[in-house]
Amino acid sequence: MKKAVVLLSGGLDSTTALYLAKDEGYELYAISFDYGQRHNKELESAKRVAKEAGVKDHIIVETNMRAWGGSALTDDQIDVPKGNDEDSDIPVTYVPARNMIFLSYAASYAEVVGAQDIFIGVSEVDYSGYVDCRQEFIDAMEEAINKGTVCGAEEGKKIKVRAPFIDMTKAQEVKLGMKLEVDYSSTWSCYNGEEKACGECDSCVLRLKAFKEAGHKDPVEYKSR
Repeated sequence: MKKAVVLLSGGLDSTTALYLAKDEGYELYAISFDYGQRHNKELESAKRVAKEAGVKDHIIVETNMRAWGGSALTDDQIDVPKGNDEDSDIPVTYVPARNMIFLSYAASYAEVVGAQDIFIGVSEVDYSGYVDCRQEFIDAMEEAINKGTVCGAEEGKKIKVRAPFIDMTKAQEVKLGMKLEVDYSSTWSCYNGEEKACGECDSCVLRLKAFKEAGHKDPVEYKSR
């Protein structure tokens, strides 16, 4: 069976990517990160999602990006702002080079388990404008991975970095997830780790907008919608 490593945060995007890989017949290997984020609620969701999806192996990598901070998600001195889906500026919730770091770990994991595909749930259409969610970044990382791994140097064993939602809106992604029978109640997207999602941070605003445009109700509980 063909194998895929899926970057799994426990949020809407990565969970949908996991179920898409499952639908395409891959044996699933999920990788999540305890990188010093504000809370571990998303990791609890990642564990739950991996179990529900029948993942072959789910590993959680510890890497301390809190050591240098620089983001509202890793630095207690920076507050998580309220979301604004019309703001074109890169928000303070951007974690410097996070996807570069995550894809590097995923490439190492893929080489060991013999996976030739890495799935990452990023998009440059309906997201926060993060620079590491662009197609040119994905292409550059794929090239770097194949230049820096043994499998990349062997004919027919190159690793493909797949970003299936790169040109999709979040609403289109939700519609796809519904067809794939994703249980979104198991996911967590909020940047705050309280009992209920805040409904006000950037991630919550984008998620709620997506469900509304897709014609579905978000099953996650919110303090404010």
